[in-house]
Amino acid sequence: MAQEIERKFLVKSGDFKDEAFKATRITQGYLSSVPERTVRVRVKGEKGFITVKGIGNESGASRFEWEKEIPAEEVMELLKICEPGVIDKTRYLVKAGERTFEVDEFYGDNDGLTVAEVELPSEDADFDRPAWLGEEVTGDVKYYNSMLMKNPYKNWK
Repeated sequence: MAQEIERKFLVKSGDFKDEAFKATRITQGYLSSVPERTVRVRVKGEKGFITVKGIGNESGASRFEWEKEIPAEEVMELLKICEPGVIDKTRYLVKAGERTFEVDEFYGDNDGLTVAEVELPSEDADFDRPAWLGEEVTGDVKYYNSMLMKNPYKNWK
């Protein structure tokens, strides 16, 4: 069982695409979106995954995460019984110093939203901040994927 420590940021320009070394389309849904235990299924490229996440700590940067690969065909079946709202995005991997940022560009009801996450060994670990990195939104629940399916970005304006 692993503890995930990550910080999340808005992205203020598309310059990250020029620095990306990989881009993968992701479709995901939630079997459970309660904060104490979100259960997510996703197709990432050609692979399927099921993930369980626990509630975040006070800062929102650290929480329990368990993930297992499952056949993509099974994810497609599970998506049929997920809560309403599907997340559709492209994830770009961008190296910045010693760290790799995961930059998610959203589509559909979340079109126009782009966020970046960086996994860290500790909450106070140093990392390079690329010029395209914007405001930190770590711990702001409205940016959680499980909340974006309930209250998508298009409704924020």
